Amino acid sequence: MTMPHLLLIAMYFPPSRASGVYRALALANYLAAHGWRVTVITVDEAYFDEVTGSADPGLLERIHPEVRVRRVRMPRGHLQSDLRNVGWWRANFPKPAAHIDGLVGKVFPDKYTRWIPGVVADALRVHRRERIDLVLSTGNPWSSFEAARLMHRATRIPYVLDYRDSWTLSQFTESDAFPPGHPARAAEASVMAGAAAAVFVNEPMRQWHAERYPDVADRMLVLENGYDPDLFDAPPFRRPDPAQPLRFGSVGTITEVWPHTEAWQGWEDARSAPELEGATFDLYGHLGFFPQAVPIIRKLLPGPGSGVVWRGAISKTDLRRVYAEMDVVVIAIPSSRYVTAGKVYEAMATGKPIVAIHTPETAASDPLRGYPLWFPVTELSIEAAAEAYVAAARAARTVTADDHAAALVHAERYRRANLLEPFELELRRLTHG
Repeated sequence: MTMPHLLLIAMYFPPSRASGVYRALALANYLAAHGWRVTVITVDEAYFDEVTGSADPGLLERIHPEVRVRRVRMPRGHLQSDLRNVGWWRANFPKPAAHIDGLVGKVFPDKYTRWIPGVVADALRVHRRERIDLVLSTGNPWSSFEAARLMHRATRIPYVLDYRDSWTLSQFTESDAFPPGHPARAAEASVMAGAAAAVFVNEPMRQWHAERYPDVADRMLVLENGYDPDLFDAPPFRRPDPAQPLRFGSVGTITEVWPHTEAWQGWEDARSAPELEGATFDLYGHLGFFPQAVPIIRKLLPGPGSGVVWRGAISKTDLRRVYAEMDVVVIAIPSSRYVTAGKVYEAMATGKPIVAIHTPETAASDPLRGYPLWFPVTELSIEAAAEAYVAAARAARTVTADDHAAALVHAERYRRANLLEPFELELRRLTHG
């Protein structure tokens, strides 16, 4: 088979620690290991320190050695909140700067629009030296979609849109993110119309977009998230020490939109049950995606005496140890028909009891169905959360090696490579028209 050349446009790529980085990293690595030449265009490394305030340098070591990474600087004066970093022009002439921001927004309705020219120029340089056969662009930001469309317009190279999130659909409210006539709607319709394929993380999202863009519906696919064995090696079976209290835990970015009331009041109520006597709850992960979110989220977490302790962020390379120490894994995410979460797949790969705090209709329920140690809430309420905690605690005390093995069999279907295999074949088909 020939070795096609794929260009991946992904702003969130190592050393970013944003949740979306793992999907982009897995795509690049899998394709490089399966007969593709892969070039990634991403942002400069300093962006993650200067703007998002977070990075995981250890992830740089996880990039496949054959993946070529090119970094295009993100213009970021308009993204800065600290006057020391906005630049002389913006600091001294804020009103003219804001006016220019408005004009830029009319070119393309995304706050990262200024990145597009550099991405397209760099992509064209790559293409002149080594022909690109396919562009795969992952969003957000949605400017990466427009860069792919412009590349197609200039070169006729087919492009694929990877929706890690949704653009004109508000996932959490299950409604339109923008009113009729908003420029974002026209921009999405434009990039969608020219795409060779559009990929979504779950079937409800695919269906919503198919109804919005029926002419493109036959080019829409689902590529679920999964877990990455190279980043997360499942811990061996271990029954909790009967002489020690149970250890609950959760891994992943903690945000304002978590079901904090149900999770924490339910936890407090459950602690009165004998199964949870002395139980602890360790939280691992950043507080929000940007520094300004930290004080807001801190106030939402339980205080001293609750048994809940925020342990801070950990590197993906340390996941195995953290999960091995847990007796029960807790998934608390926003409830929506369109919401899934990468932590769901990792949790299943532990083979441990899982408490899921979100409505049964939430898209994250779909991969969990059939997992033998799944303890979902029957409704999103404090009482239901407390019942789920207690049920999982009972299971943790009686779980067997066979239960653990059955859970891992279910999780195996969501190993990232198993999900990417048919997708890689589809991408190869697209390179041949």
